Amino acid sequence: MIPAGSVVSGDRARLFCALRLPDGVLDALEEWQRLEVTRGRPVPRPNLHVTLAFLGSTPSERTDDVAAALGDAAARARPIALAPERYRETRSVGMLVLSDAEGAATAVAEDLHGRLEGLGVYEREARRWLPHVTVVRFRERPRLRPKLPETGPFAPSDAAVYLSRLRPSGAEYVVLESVELGGM
Repeated sequence: MIPAGSVVSGDRARLFCALRLPDGVLDALEEWQRLEVTRGRPVPRPNLHVTLAFLGSTPSERTDDVAAALGDAAARARPIALAPERYRETRSVGMLVLSDAEGAATAVAEDLHGRLEGLGVYEREARRWLPHVTVVRFRERPRLRPKLPETGPFAPSDAAVYLSRLRPSGAEYVVLESVELGGM
């Protein structure tokens, strides 16, 4: 699961769980970024995902427990259908907010949150989970008004536990373990 030497027992790992996007959607988002993201730093293709839960600094020996919780939540998933609904900017990022037909992705996120809380490795955020893909990062809000990408409705390819490594050039995300989604 974890490449030798990348995480040593006793260390802490910056972890998150996310839905991964199919190649066709990634292709469409890259092209959309090229055309519509005129300011800021577009998020690179390997970092495009839908975060289910950000755990942050976690004891590395809990990684297998996190992966098992994600696997259990993913196995119970109903078919997920996501689609770009609107563009939104916060203080430091631009995102595509996604519609979640019938709430299937939200159900996976809520199930996972409960499982991770039960493990004592996650504290649920006060705000409601919002399905989105972060597509651009910036220091000063560019106030973009892009057209939405034409992905059409799509299903995530799978879900994964990621290791996030902070680098001067930006975060590097490494998939530690991926799991299939049930009902797909």
